[in-house]
Amino acid sequence: MSPPQWKSRRTLGIVISLVVLYFTIRIKNYEHKAFVFLSEVHPNEAWEFVADFSNMKYLNPTIVDFSVIAESGNYDHWKYSIEYSEYLSHWPHLENHAVAHFNVKASPKTAVYFISSVHKTCLIFGLFCLDSESEFKFTHGNTSKGSLCEENVVYQCPAFLSSFCRREVVFQRRAIMKNLKKHFLKKTHKGDTH
Repeated sequence: MSPPQWKSRRTLGIVISLVVLYFTIRIKNYEHKAFVFLSEVHPNEAWEFVADFSNMKYLNPTIVDFSVIAESGNYDHWKYSIEYSEYLSHWPHLENHAVAHFNVKASPKTAVYFISSVHKTCLIFGLFCLDSESEFKFTHGNTSKGSLCEENVVYQCPAFLSSFCRREVVFQRRAIMKNLKKHFLKKTHKGDTH
């Protein structure tokens, strides 16, 4: 094989490898929606419980620790920032650290309550970071006797890890909704006099 043919094959091999590598490790956005209906719970009760990040350790079992780094506003529009650490549910040996900024808004006249947040989660000693956004909405839904709690999450993940990331997001969202329902069921049963 002559040197020019060898160089062109080598160059072609490198280009193909780089293209394959790009499509394998590129960061893509994914979306996940979750919801739960809480009967006999006013939307502002569920909203207040979820908006208090200290309750997130109960709702999301992957969270290890957190600290509030900024806070401002009032009941109808409250903003705060959190630093937190958590373990991955499907690979608990890897701890990640995140910074999240929360925007908590109430519209009592329409009984619609929101918690929006942006998160930067870093792994491997902060060398690899991914972004995510969440909007948690609390309304009466189609009834006035309960709360429809809906969360829409948009998260980043390398394409080749998409199924791993999806399992992680689904695990956390299911845990949050299940534990939210469990918390208010306990509270409702405590209030029963039967």
